[in-house]
Amino acid sequence: MASSNFVDYVKIFCRSGSGGGGSRHFRREKFVEFGGPDGGDGGEGGSVILKGNSQYWTLIHLKYKRHIFAENGEHGHGARCHGKNGKDSIIEVPLGTVARDAETGEIVGEVTEDKQEVVILKGGRGGLGNWHFRTATNQAPRYAQEGEECKEGLYILELKVLADVGLVGFPNAGKSTLLSVVSAAKPKIANYAFTTLEPNLGIVSYRDHRSFVMADIPGIIEDAHEGRGLGTRFLRHIERNSILLFMIPADSKDIYTEYEVLLNELKQYNPELLDKERLLAITKCDMLDEELAEEIKNSKLPDIPYVMISSVTGAGIDRLKDMVWDALHR
Repeated sequence: MASSNFVDYVKIFCRSGSGGGGSRHFRREKFVEFGGPDGGDGGEGGSVILKGNSQYWTLIHLKYKRHIFAENGEHGHGARCHGKNGKDSIIEVPLGTVARDAETGEIVGEVTEDKQEVVILKGGRGGLGNWHFRTATNQAPRYAQEGEECKEGLYILELKVLADVGLVGFPNAGKSTLLSVVSAAKPKIANYAFTTLEPNLGIVSYRDHRSFVMADIPGIIEDAHEGRGLGTRFLRHIERNSILLFMIPADSKDIYTEYEVLLNELKQYNPELLDKERLLAITKCDMLDEELAEEIKNSKLPDIPYVMISSVTGAGIDRLKDMVWDALHR
């Protein structure tokens, strides 16, 4: 399989900069044989910082750059001159990136806004020069403070796609086809399962020049939470969506049962997903005649707002947009 340009998981090794040591210097000028201490402070070590960039949508730029080092601070100088601060190492990441400690799994920061900065490793403080340690009884201290040591660690960066609407359904339910119809996105479309192997985003135009963002998530199958199919690798992208749009084809054996299976997979992965607004789109309705369509409407359906659509003929698409827009602003 060809490698994808979509990378939503990387592990990187980071090291902040050490602080510079303070200076043990004494003032020496012409005709001043025994000047007092004038050692300057060491510079601050550089930090490792995540910075949000709305122009990025994947972590591929970090795929082959796994070691991130910040600069050390310079040592202090005479004449109470402060050492130069070490340069921060800034890692630009797409919005929705979560940083975790690889050993403990603890979240150390999340980036959700453009130009937002999150410090994941603080640089070491610079040491004080001997000028700070002069006293009435010790007017010539010959010691200074060392700078703080650097910090280092392994961190996992995970991308959770930010979107208003997330499409949830079994493989080959028509999710990619819908996204290609309502937006300018060009996801891969074919008549077999697991055509979509990575999330796709599209901006859906609505009335009066308004819009919302829709995310096509790779298909879920039963027992995905146990690793079947593509497993839970892409389920985390649903966590950041405001609305979950369940998509079930009209030719399914039992729409209600399929919905319950999908809902159970989300519950097994993260029970908090059940708190999100849910909508249902019954797809591929161009295959139905009026009698079959009426039969589906009279059958047992999930107790959530639903619409019958066809991405091929465009039937029900405008009503679907209205339903999504109302739910977003409810």
